Amino acid sequence: MISRSIAMDIGGVALALVLGALGFQYFAHFPPCEMCHWQRWPLIAAAVVGIGGSLMIKGDPKWLAWATILLVATSGAIGAFQAGVEWHWWQGPSACTGARVVFSGLGNLNEPGAVRCDVAAWRLFGISLAGYNALISTGSAVIGAVMLMRQRTRNR
Repeated sequence: MISRSIAMDIGGVALALVLGALGFQYFAHFPPCEMCHWQRWPLIAAAVVGIGGSLMIKGDPKWLAWATILLVATSGAIGAFQAGVEWHWWQGPSACTGARVVFSGLGNLNEPGAVRCDVAAWRLFGISLAGYNALISTGSAVIGAVMLMRQRTRNR
C-alpha cells in the first residue's frame, strides 16, 4: 500500500503548489506568464491522478505513483527551464521573452501588457517562483521515486 500513499502524497504536493501559485496570482496580484501556465498543467494532472486515482483504484497501483511522480517532475523541469530564462542563461519562447515594444497609439494605453517570462515577478533569497517550483517539484519527485524503488527492493 505504500504506492498508494506515495501517489497520494506527491499528488498533495502538486495540489499545494497549484494552490500556492493561485494564491500568488489572486491575493498577491502576480499575474502568471505563459510558462507559468505550462508548469501548472502537469501539477493539476498530478493532483488528479495522485489523489483521485488513489481514492478510486483498489490494490497497490505502482503505475499510479510513477505517473504522479513523472507529472510532478515534468512541472519541475519546466520550472527549471523558466528559471534559466529568468536568469538569461538561455533563450525563452519568443511569445513572452525579450524586449517587445509595440506602439499602437494611445487607445490602449491603460490595458495591461503581456506578462514576460524572462522577468521574475518575485524572488525570495534570489530564487523566483519558477525556481521554487523546480526545487520543490523535482525534490518531491526524487523522494517519491527513491521510496518506490526502496519498496521494490524490500519486496524481493
